[in-house]
Amino acid sequence: MPEIPIIMPQLGESIAEATVVNLLVKEGDWVQADQDLMEVETNKATMSVTSPSAGRIKKLLVKLQESYPVGAVLGYVEATAEEASRRGLDTPAPQPQPVGAESAARPEVPGSDEARKPKVQPTIRGLPVPAHAAGASYMSPRMKARMAELGLHAADLAGLPGSGAGGRVTIQDFERFIAQLEKCKLTQASPLRVTVADAMRRSWTRPIATVGLTVRMDPLLTHRKNCPVKPGPALYAVRALAIALAENSAPAGRLIGNKIVHPQSIDIAIAVEAEEGVMVPVLRRANERRLLELVGPYNELIAMARARRLPPEFTGGSIATVTNYGTFGLIWATPIPLPEQTLVLGLGAGRRVPFWDEAQGQFVPVTEANLTLSFDHRVLDGGAAGRLLQRVAQLMMAPESL
Repeated sequence: MPEIPIIMPQLGESIAEATVVNLLVKEGDWVQADQDLMEVETNKATMSVTSPSAGRIKKLLVKLQESYPVGAVLGYVEATAEEASRRGLDTPAPQPQPVGAESAARPEVPGSDEARKPKVQPTIRGLPVPAHAAGASYMSPRMKARMAELGLHAADLAGLPGSGAGGRVTIQDFERFIAQLEKCKLTQASPLRVTVADAMRRSWTRPIATVGLTVRMDPLLTHRKNCPVKPGPALYAVRALAIALAENSAPAGRLIGNKIVHPQSIDIAIAVEAEEGVMVPVLRRANERRLLELVGPYNELIAMARARRLPPEFTGGSIATVTNYGTFGLIWATPIPLPEQTLVLGLGAGRRVPFWDEAQGQFVPVTEANLTLSFDHRVLDGGAAGRLLQRVAQLMMAPESL
């Protein structure tokens, strides 16, 4: 019977590879067409690879916790006679050679470059902006080649003092640094953690500034109490930011060369803590739906993000992010925008504080929270950022308008 290859599918527009995290079948098992065979993890979600045909699992070529590129052969299904006849595969087809088969045929010499080369490169691709290291400078071609071999970036050498002329990091400095690291306790960073680190490294190549103010939360809390469904505080912030940017989208524009690229739609991301990292599901056209209409979709996105099972259509392409760092008891923070964004709005924990009421001539207790807006200072100045933040606060204190 013909053997049909199991191919690593294209799991998203910008996904180049995925890591096998769970095998759902074993060699010899009988499967149906489109049956889940294994779970793979990208830098955005955990997804399934399905069987291309009904038949028996002839061979699995993958190992757990190893990454494979899109298009790689992950194994073979021996099709049933009925399936082979239906597909016109009555004669055996040539089998695609698995990725890495050539190199597997060549023996590795201990101590050689081939032996030292890691079998799995860190999963750092799949984000909207190409990665360009901008940390240490004055690196020789030999240094660059050695770093590429180990999957390192210039930013990884930020704490390494150089012994060369003008503080230059030499190859000897680098090798001593690597040898010292190997004496420490090392744990493997997850693909999601590596992706978050790469995104933040690239974001920090821009001048990021933060402005902040306090917002009265009492109107919002009263409105929430009286709602048939209960929007979370972060959803109020999402809706307020969406309305403010719909009124004036320039603050969410991106600077590309000497042009400001304005957003085509008001798609707002929400930062969600997931295992070993942060996921950012996206509410599309958040300005076009009322607050209560967004509660259901918002809750579903949060649940999928925490389970790391976000469909590709709910990731990427957002123009700003809202993060509720108040859930961790923080009253102030300076979050960093994603590389493809100009803005990130942060909401701190609510606190009961005394407030002077002119009408009553006395202090009264109110609930306040800090709002922060971190932004790309190349696109916005403090005044424009402050006006946007004031507008968001004004909308949050009038929740019936949301």
